[in-house]
Amino acid sequence: MEELEIVPQHQIDGMRIFVNKVEYRSSHFHPEWELMWVLDHPLNITCAQKKYGIQPGELILFPPNWPHEFHEMEHPCTFLCLQISPRVFSTTSHLHTDEMRLASCLPREDDRWLRQAMLETARVYFAQEPHSELFCLGQCALILHRLLKFVPFHTMTAEELAQAEQRNTRLTRLVQYVDENFAHKIRLSDFAQLEGCTVSFLSHFVREAMNQTFQDYVNSVRFNYARKLIILTDKPLVGICYESGFSDYRYFSRSFQSAYGMTPAEYRLHSQSAHAEQLPVESLHSRERICSRVESLEILNRIRLSHEDPPFFSPTDH
Repeated sequence: MEELEIVPQHQIDGMRIFVNKVEYRSSHFHPEWELMWVLDHPLNITCAQKKYGIQPGELILFPPNWPHEFHEMEHPCTFLCLQISPRVFSTTSHLHTDEMRLASCLPREDDRWLRQAMLETARVYFAQEPHSELFCLGQCALILHRLLKFVPFHTMTAEELAQAEQRNTRLTRLVQYVDENFAHKIRLSDFAQLEGCTVSFLSHFVREAMNQTFQDYVNSVRFNYARKLIILTDKPLVGICYESGFSDYRYFSRSFQSAYGMTPAEYRLHSQSAHAEQLPVESLHSRERICSRVESLEILNRIRLSHEDPPFFSPTDH
């Protein structure tokens, strides 16, 4: 499972920043620190066996190699994302933050500073100004310093680091196994045999790593594949049901409606509507679109115009 962010534009070694529009992205992890600023619509985030309803304006911080997943609430969510490699800032490589939502951690003036720093770093990054890498990496150092000044964290032991690596490696194998077999009958016991583990151990592992059962995860992959076929093809819905690994169309249709608020037929009509958000559906694990450099600059300018001083977010704002 290669779930590292891929940004098809200007890149600076040690950091990247991008604007993303996402409908869903299944459980993934990457080696960078990830600072997100949710810009428009709410976003559901699952992380560390908890689900969070993130509101527009919130700042979110993920430590390196920490699995998390995204799902829209009603509309695709746009967010500004800054990723910083601990390889460049090696003193942070063994740190793990204990709070994901930053509203309760940052004083008002530091919250405002952080938003301004993200905006200016993004502007220079997308504008590709001369020596932009010096400015951007300098800003990244200041941003990490400010975050670690206020956000609770602890230093991971060698044992904790080894356990995290083992967890993510097994998670990668699990995702690959489901990708290769979801269209057929698939059982956790078969994967347990490959791993040399008990079904009970792996069942607990999946719940802990993905906040869902193995069968729920398999069904989510099947539904994502079905959604792809519904949007991109004119194949009969019954055929899509079977091709996606479901054996009963009534169950498929009922479960699809429960998950997405509409039947497969209604979803096809909605996706073909001129008003529907057109996001790529090339992956089993995401429907999202990284904005172009020009579009990203336009979004940054709209933020500046709407807020001369980026707003401070408080949990009481919603």
